Amino acid sequence: MFKHFHLDSKMIVYWLNKIDAIMWSHCLVFILIALGLYLTFRLKALQFRFLPYALKLAFTRHDDRAQGDISQFQALMTALAATIGIGSIAGVATAIAGGGMGSIFWMWVIALIGMATKYVEALLAIKYRTVDHRGEMCGGPMYYIRRGLKWKWLAGFFAVAGMLSAFAGGNLTQSHSIADALYNLAHIPPFWTGLIMAMTTAIIVIGGIGNIGRVCSYLVPVMAGLYITGGLFIILMNINLVPSSILLIVKSAFTGQAMQGGFLGGSVIAALQFGVARGISSNEAGLGSGPIAAAAAKTDVPGRHAMISMTTVFLSTLIVCTITALVISVTGVLGDFDHHGHLLNGAPLVMKAFHSVFPYGDFVVAIGLVLFGYSTIIGWSYYGEKCMEYLAGEKAIYFFRIIFCLFVFIGSLLTIEMVWPLVDIMNGLMTFPNLIGLFALSSVAIKESEGFMKKIGLEKQKKPQKKVETPFAKPL
Repeated sequence: MFKHFHLDSKMIVYWLNKIDAIMWSHCLVFILIALGLYLTFRLKALQFRFLPYALKLAFTRHDDRAQGDISQFQALMTALAATIGIGSIAGVATAIAGGGMGSIFWMWVIALIGMATKYVEALLAIKYRTVDHRGEMCGGPMYYIRRGLKWKWLAGFFAVAGMLSAFAGGNLTQSHSIADALYNLAHIPPFWTGLIMAMTTAIIVIGGIGNIGRVCSYLVPVMAGLYITGGLFIILMNINLVPSSILLIVKSAFTGQAMQGGFLGGSVIAALQFGVARGISSNEAGLGSGPIAAAAAKTDVPGRHAMISMTTVFLSTLIVCTITALVISVTGVLGDFDHHGHLLNGAPLVMKAFHSVFPYGDFVVAIGLVLFGYSTIIGWSYYGEKCMEYLAGEKAIYFFRIIFCLFVFIGSLLTIEMVWPLVDIMNGLMTFPNLIGLFALSSVAIKESEGFMKKIGLEKQKKPQKKVETPFAKPL
């Protein structure tokens, strides 16, 4: 009786899908791509030239004496906890089920140019970050819009949208997918799954960003390693099908994909819409959430951690999402039905793909979903509380944490038809003000980046001197 909590809401779902389609098919898709290309041009394709250097920084750099709340690695893991989440598994599956394999091509496109966007977001977040009365860092789009542009109304709009998105994409989606996976795998009622998740989430988020960073630094490497290993095993077992799968992804991005089993086919517009929307949900480039975690990092200069931050796009979309897509493609499960006669979608589709290759493969996905989803929940709790703090002050943080944990329970009882359109809409409302801020402050970011590039050049010529604390934050 607890499998799903159904609202008599067909009309609500219809209008959510309608708004979702208008927002992503006719507007945000083109703005995101245009801004990404513009920043790529202004930064001289920095994300391609410096990707190896950025990856090296991500896993070796330490600025523990610099100003900040958590280490650069913990900030990276917190950001990855929010990006390598359900969007990398269930989100990819829903994109393919809605727009065909061609949607993956557009996920790649938005990721490649999105790395430049993510770099600029993090750079501005650190440059304009502040310190609250508790001594914690506060940063993100609401701060660089307010402090850099003096547009308080737009900064406030982002904070409201960011808080709502924390409840939708960072909470409801994750708890629903975890509950759905555990029900399909072990018939655990979503009621109990949601209750346990809500309680454990409360224990972690009460400790603040320090506690969240420590948990993510242990949880993310384990969950990513487990899922990537299982996915690569399936791909290697079907390596002969990989070339045709990649060809299908590229071809169907421009021609659409024909019907296959229960899959009704996907048009080019659908592939573009689902690919970009789910791509943003996965890597969050341009969304404005990642910079909130970046602002908490201990770093000597803004550009340093901006490099590290942009690797989250590469790792989440170009690695994890691609593995999910290829697994679905090479196993041929797209268009299959479950034992109730429903078309497989979301997490159950990925579980069927893993299970079709080796026994208990669905357990690997289920464990991955639990870890991915749970880490995303705690990562987004930080994003949401920082937006709440901006709007209502530090006293509102504890109230936000209580409500956030309650929504973890509610999300486990909702239906997938309502959750994903709501996520796309909330993400869209966050993206609009953030993109405006990024474009308006792009000259500031380019100038700051050019200074950092000169610093890199000097560091390559001589041994770096001992780091000293460099203040980039001013008290509120």
